[in-house]
Amino acid sequence: MNRRTVSYRVTLAGLALLAGACASESPAERSADALATSLTPQQAPEYYVEQAHKYFDTLDTGADPTNIPNYSILVARWELPPWLWLTGYGLENMLLTTELAVALDPSTVPTRDCRAFSVQPFARCYVSFEYEAGSCPIYEEFVFNDQGEMTFIEAWSDQPGFLPTLDPNDRWAEGLDVHRLSTKVPGLGNATGLIDLTSDAMQKAASEDPEIADFVRRAQDFWPSWLEASMDAGPDYFARGCGWTQPE
Repeated sequence: MNRRTVSYRVTLAGLALLAGACASESPAERSADALATSLTPQQAPEYYVEQAHKYFDTLDTGADPTNIPNYSILVARWELPPWLWLTGYGLENMLLTTELAVALDPSTVPTRDCRAFSVQPFARCYVSFEYEAGSCPIYEEFVFNDQGEMTFIEAWSDQPGFLPTLDPNDRWAEGLDVHRLSTKVPGLGNATGLIDLTSDAMQKAASEDPEIADFVRRAQDFWPSWLEASMDAGPDYFARGCGWTQPE
């Protein structure tokens, strides 16, 4: 066997390994129950930042009402207490609940710091809503699928004790002790980012994680669970979430 033959065979072997690696990473072959963390950005960083801004435009009475993000048909919005947990599930529901929120509590969102990340959530923002009663600082994260659709939104009050991490030096929640739901939901990392509330993987995850179980319960019965959350939150949840009053 001469050197040229050896080189040729090595090259073929290398190409075969490369092809195998590419095939294993193909979105079409990704598990239906894959987590969002299995995804890598398929869009430019500017795209994810722009989509985040479009989301806040939908909550800003001074913005162009046609600025709507590229939502997935099963987009979900999860807002941690003192907010109302699941506040949107599915495209039509998301549009409706957002319109209701703006109608009931008009706001602008003039202060925004949105950035793109190479791991999920691909977009993360610190913003400040302006209501008649005052400013309301919020931290929000956005998960996307391979098609660039927004699949999961998660929000926290930007107040001490409410953020997803207790580390004051981890401003963008990149550490190991971060608590977020979006990276635990089976299916957000599949080829389309569409979850199945009744899948075996979802049911198993729900049996092991009370937060996922609560998400599934609320998603399967959205309006009653939303009304339940509204009553449980109390009349002052806005004041507490925005920091206008201190929790007892």
